[in-house]
Amino acid sequence: KALSVWATRGKHADVLQYVMGHVKTHLDAAGTADKAELLGIIDDYRTGLFPLIVPVTLFAHYLKRHQVSDWIYRQVYLYPHPKELLLRNHV
Repeated sequence: KALSVWATRGKHADVLQYVMGHVKTHLDAAGTADKAELLGIIDDYRTGLFPLIVPVTLFAHYLKRHQVSDWIYRQVYLYPHPKELLLRNHV
């Protein structure tokens, strides 16, 4: 039943914003423009300017740089196995 629901750019963008809600305190604490940049990239993905790998890769970069808690590293959405699944650009 879950696999019968099609993934769309909007649904992926919603997932990315949900994840951002869990890490925004780390981004705000850094005193940088990381949060604004991520929101912009998510919006650009939603409108079709970027493939999904762009915001996912940027998330991975910021999550490692800001040392966000371990729960995020267990999320298959951001760290799929095998890594070739990161290239799921055709949504």
